[in-house]
Amino acid sequence: MDKVRIYHNPRCGKSRSACALLAERGVDAEVVEYLKTPPSKDELRALVAKLGMKPAELVRRGEAVFKENYAGKLLDDDAWIDAMLAHPILIERPIVVLGDKAIVGRPPERVQELFGV
Repeated sequence: MDKVRIYHNPRCGKSRSACALLAERGVDAEVVEYLKTPPSKDELRALVAKLGMKPAELVRRGEAVFKENYAGKLLDDDAWIDAMLAHPILIERPIVVLGDKAIVGRPPERVQELFGV
């Protein structure tokens, strides 16, 4: 099986629940604390592609930085990628990656879809 990677924020309950779900399945996932180690532009583009989403769909709109800087703005895909790179807190979490597939673990039980459950 491919290595599982989770983009994780330890302060987020949903993210912690997704990690616990993986541990319960015996999955030894690579944990990336993306606020400490943000993805590169290429990694973020690859994540968006694996998720099958547009970059704007991955943006957390409830964050203060979104409300202060981006609310009501129409940005293209590149601009949303740049916004998430400038403010990693805007990246929805958790994101779990397995091979060429990824899923946003909201609710955390969605993570099981990666394993065909």
